[in-house]
Amino acid sequence: MSFAPVYLDWNATTPLDPVVREAMLPWLGAAEPVRFGNASSRHEYGRQARAAIDEARARVAAAAGAHATEVIFTSGGSEANNLFLKGAAATMKPALVAVSAIEHPCVREPARQLQRGDWTLREIAVDAEGRIDDADWQAVLGARPRLVSVMLANNETGVVQDIATLAAQARAAGAWFHTDAVQALGKIEVDFRALGVHGMTLSAHKIGGPLGAGALVIDKRVELAPLIAGGGQERGLRSGTENVAAIVGFGVACERALARRANEALRLATLRDEVEQALGALGARIFSAGAPRLPNTVFFALPDIDGETLVGKLDRAGFACASGSACSSANPEPSHTLLAMGVEPGIARGAVRVSLGRDTVAEDVRRFIETFAHVVGELKNLASVAA
Repeated sequence: MSFAPVYLDWNATTPLDPVVREAMLPWLGAAEPVRFGNASSRHEYGRQARAAIDEARARVAAAAGAHATEVIFTSGGSEANNLFLKGAAATMKPALVAVSAIEHPCVREPARQLQRGDWTLREIAVDAEGRIDDADWQAVLGARPRLVSVMLANNETGVVQDIATLAAQARAAGAWFHTDAVQALGKIEVDFRALGVHGMTLSAHKIGGPLGAGALVIDKRVELAPLIAGGGQERGLRSGTENVAAIVGFGVACERALARRANEALRLATLRDEVEQALGALGARIFSAGAPRLPNTVFFALPDIDGETLVGKLDRAGFACASGSACSSANPEPSHTLLAMGVEPGIARGAVRVSLGRDTVAEDVRRFIETFAHVVGELKNLASVAA
């Protein structure tokens, strides 16, 4: 009997929500009434586009616990992270920028670029579970950083940081605090005001929205220099004619994600726990099991089994998983997140991530567990024969 493939890589990206697709179609000329227009134009076509963007901005703000005027649309999470770090740095004298040791490359790399521009870069250590190490964090604060970025939820382990506490302490030390909330949105509560941050990054394609749409939520008292200069769109912080279809989709995706978040979190946590119990019975090491985590994420390794090999075999069996984050899958080095947690490189190379989503059902999990046990048995038999 043949089965449909099962997608278990929801932290990498998500399929476009059908309701989101329907909302976007008129702006793609694919459904009536056909909509188009430059939102900066003064005629009816432009006014329709501007109204659609305003409505989407309000929806994104509602999902993020922010005011619509604090939402700046970008091409995605990477641009938003770069906009905050580079845009803030451009308004300051070079000083200390601190980012956690487990940040996504789109935070780590712009921080390193600042380092080449006379800023001092400091990585904030994490403990064995992937949480910010308090002693090292206090040492960072003592060094008086000017910019700090710590992600709300890690894309590999799913660990959720206590951003509200970190941001309050950073503010007291005179720093601007940014958080990458891309993985958190739609899975846990994300509240810009309650977190107390100066900037927060969001992305559409992680919540059933389109690729190529994101946002930087920013405290209006924070001054940023734009990365892209031009016509002055997005309060002058992100010039360029707006991608109305993608922005509309982002807004609807946020509304949908907010409405189903609580029920989905409970359902996915139950399925995640079932996966982890089965993996543990097979001898897998579950990373960050003792820390607060996203309800949908399992990051694990099996001793003496290569992660890439395991992911490849699961793929051929019809299960799409990941050997780490999608943005660094071309890098053969072990996960920098796991290395920062003190995981041995040999174990880190075996890491596999399973992430669940809105279409994942109990039958998918049951089939995955059965197939996984079979694949692991095959690999162990091959290893014993080779030995």
